[in-house]
Amino acid sequence: MNNAPINPFIRLDPHDNVIVARSNVPVGSEVAAEGIVTLHDIPAGHKVSTAFLAKGQAVLKYNTIIGYASGDLAPGTWMHSHNIHFDEVIKDYAFTEGYQPTDYIPPVRRATFQGIVRENGAVATRNFIGVYVLSNAAGMVARKIAAGFKQRELQAYPNVDGVVAYVHQQGDTMEASGEAMDMLRRTLSGFITNPNTAAALIVAHGSEINDLWAFLRSQDLEPGDRLKTLVIDQEGGSQSAIAKGRELVTRMLPLANDTRRETVSAEHLIVGLQCGGSDGFSGLSANPALGAAVDLLVRNAGTAILSETPEIFGVEQTLTRRARSREVGQKLVDRMNWWLKYNAGRDTQINGKVSPGNSAGGIANVLEKSLGGAKKGGSSGLMEVYEFAQRVVERGLVFMDTPGYDPCSATGQIAGGANMVIFTTGRGSCFGSTPSPTIKLASNTPMFERMEADMDINCGVIIDGTETLPQLGQTIFEALLRHASGERTKSEISGVGENEFVPWPLAVIC
Repeated sequence: MNNAPINPFIRLDPHDNVIVARSNVPVGSEVAAEGIVTLHDIPAGHKVSTAFLAKGQAVLKYNTIIGYASGDLAPGTWMHSHNIHFDEVIKDYAFTEGYQPTDYIPPVRRATFQGIVRENGAVATRNFIGVYVLSNAAGMVARKIAAGFKQRELQAYPNVDGVVAYVHQQGDTMEASGEAMDMLRRTLSGFITNPNTAAALIVAHGSEINDLWAFLRSQDLEPGDRLKTLVIDQEGGSQSAIAKGRELVTRMLPLANDTRRETVSAEHLIVGLQCGGSDGFSGLSANPALGAAVDLLVRNAGTAILSETPEIFGVEQTLTRRARSREVGQKLVDRMNWWLKYNAGRDTQINGKVSPGNSAGGIANVLEKSLGGAKKGGSSGLMEVYEFAQRVVERGLVFMDTPGYDPCSATGQIAGGANMVIFTTGRGSCFGSTPSPTIKLASNTPMFERMEADMDINCGVIIDGTETLPQLGQTIFEALLRHASGERTKSEISGVGENEFVPWPLAVIC
């Protein structure tokens, strides 16, 4: 039995000139494995230099540039935003050079879960009725309609997971056509047609720019037994509309309840990948462990959606290298260029600084954050790139262009068809989502223990040295199958997720 103490630092690549502290390391600590002595206190998750760095020399983590030394720095120096200079990195997109076709597991041996098969063949992991508004003007009515169907009112419908109002702040005082309206409409349509939505009620005020019938025509939606519409100004006012809305939902409840779970292949899982409140451990534990689970999912012919375009800036070349075609890789570059133009001259993350929580957790800049965030996608080939809320039809690892704002990003993924979401966090997050539930992964053990009521899996065991990445990847994949089969996640138990519907507000406001 090996009783040797665990090295207080983690080396990620033999070529790196920084290492990462597993826990707080005081000044003057000898790091025998590196032949250095710390010149400063090193907080947990932060970096220390292992060699002399000349001014302007590249700082390497995972053998990838995360910035440049702002001055001559001695070995043992605490390395963070104060002495890692953010600057442009020269990128070689190397389209398709690293692409490897997926080694699929034969269909008869693929993993399975207990899913709900819809009439069109799509497979659900949950069974919700949604109340959707076309504009903010219908928000109050929609919320009060849904509020009439809590646990007591649903006792007679045990197969219905809930009735949820999806309220947003768009749909009026905006352009009647163009990209913003198209994006809003396909987001609403994507939620309505997501497999996890058993039935839907669309609520309109009646005078909004996002006109009800124009919306239905644009999305090829046809009202019927499972899709109802309600126009407030045709019902005699708010109270009458609320009563009518509850009547319409009540009619759909038996239809939504008439369902059962059955054994289906993991190929029917479409998983949105998210990270938020990242720390210096996220890119070492939770994100690569999720990446290992994604590789298992992809080998089982499932689908994973990597997103948050501003948070892969600086490492997008690692994805274009794995693209299945030059055209797919160029789509990603085009979306990144759009973001760079959109953020030019603005005080935003893509231009260097990360959030205070990210910084306190050990992330020096957006390059380092992106390096960790991209690891959620594992090592599989990049099969397609989608715009926000576009329907995902390609299997395997795909990318969807979204903001880094977690609720908005997950909204786009669910609109694209995600029936599950997995969310990694280092600083802690109370995020949840409906109708597709969120599994939350903690990057470090102290945070997991503080927030165990919100965290599903502790990935800090990687930092603690008690599990390997492949082992944890298998654990995450098995948890995905269980939760997809109906086992509630921590966010579901806490009742979190009904307020995280955030269509991307890309609009001209007038």
